[in-house]
Amino acid sequence: MRPVPLACSASSQIPSGTSSVAVPVLAGRAPEGLDRAYCRSQGFSGQVGEALAAPGAGGTITVAVGLGESVDAEALRQAAAAFVRSVWRNGTAAFPLDADMLRALPAAEAAQAVVEGALLAAYRFTTYKGSPDPLALTSLVVVGGGELGELERGVRRGQATARAVCLARDLVNEPAGTLTPRRLAEVAGKVGEEAGLEVRVWDEVDIANEGLGGLAGVARGSEEPPRLIKMTYSPPGDGGPVPTVALVGKGITFDSGGLSIKTADGMTAMKTDMGGAAAVLGTMSALAEMEVPVRVLGYMPTTENMPSGKATKPGDVLKIRNGKTIEVLNTDAEGRLVLADGLSLAVEDGADAIIDLATLTGSCVVALGREIAGLMGNSEELIAQVRAASARAGEPVWPLPLPDRYRRHIESDVADMKNTGRDRQAGTLVAGLILSEFVDDVPWAHLDIAGPARSDEDRGYLRKGATGFGVRILLELLQAFEPVAGRPGSGS
Repeated sequence: MRPVPLACSASSQIPSGTSSVAVPVLAGRAPEGLDRAYCRSQGFSGQVGEALAAPGAGGTITVAVGLGESVDAEALRQAAAAFVRSVWRNGTAAFPLDADMLRALPAAEAAQAVVEGALLAAYRFTTYKGSPDPLALTSLVVVGGGELGELERGVRRGQATARAVCLARDLVNEPAGTLTPRRLAEVAGKVGEEAGLEVRVWDEVDIANEGLGGLAGVARGSEEPPRLIKMTYSPPGDGGPVPTVALVGKGITFDSGGLSIKTADGMTAMKTDMGGAAAVLGTMSALAEMEVPVRVLGYMPTTENMPSGKATKPGDVLKIRNGKTIEVLNTDAEGRLVLADGLSLAVEDGADAIIDLATLTGSCVVALGREIAGLMGNSEELIAQVRAASARAGEPVWPLPLPDRYRRHIESDVADMKNTGRDRQAGTLVAGLILSEFVDDVPWAHLDIAGPARSDEDRGYLRKGATGFGVRILLELLQAFEPVAGRPGSGS
């Protein structure tokens, strides 16, 4: 796994010789060492994401960073990101947490938020740049008094989280010609070895023999063979029963649309279509380091979706792992086909709860834009846990319904269902209804991350390109997971 972009640590005081020091400021207050009139003249008011740099004593640069109206984890992430952007070319930096901040948040949470914001803002994908602009900032110290052990714990957790997000970003940012399904499986094997995970990879023969008809059907048109990646994390302990949570991520490493081919513009960012699988892989990489107390299964059905003489044709019928059949009327609605197999496997393997992530529908982008994911599921208890994790992580989601009345939209004359609904009607909801056919009565939540998986601009701690959305939600959820009501005998 790639190292974090700068070294982070905790201290009870600002180290001597520090090049830059942050001064977090609540909205409407003057930063320490800078008068209100000067701040006003420079347009600084303490709003979230604002930064104002000024020379300090001994050549140290003081940077006022806005927290907004109150202190919470997301405000600290954004403030740390603004700070890093301002001192990009300086050598060493310190971010003090004063008594007011440590009263608003536990020290470990505050330090974790600062480190996450700083490291994610420092992220760059420069693999293919001949002369990348180097990061001159080498270290960040989170400073707070009296709770150094908790600060250090928060720094470690922030580094682990950021490393997982950066792994997901790297995978999505890789060109599709480089990150093929076979290559993604190789990366998963290496990550699993480093993180102490069990990894199993099914090749194209296994996929056919095991009845993964959705994945095999989408893969037909590509010369690149598909893979089904399964990773297993077991928490340390005495071997007593613990809940099992399954994560399923859509892994279309490139989506041309198949025979229902996309426009040229529509294909431009389609290497992003494996953002769900990248989020699952990133999450799995951090579970041991974050000491997650539940057993976690990660499934990544991965393939390209390409047109050729062997490709699945509109009107073909595919048989999914659980025995249900789907009539394919639009080969560009392929994500639900590969997820159906992954969800079926999760049910078979006895998961107590299932969360899937997918860049699934353009309809969700129309409804919620580029910053908010759609959330659906069959369990209000599990949906509530995902929403709570989302709030803690600073990755916004919005609940959407799964109305039974729309099931008639996917009725097929020749199969159990079809893979699309009615034109320009409830596309996101219909996709969710299709997925619900493959989870039985296991508690399940679906995150449509088509919007927030990719950013069109540098903003806060996001960089243009892949965002790694979903990793922080999953890590927050898994650390605090509570079993929810499900099928009899499921352990929940």
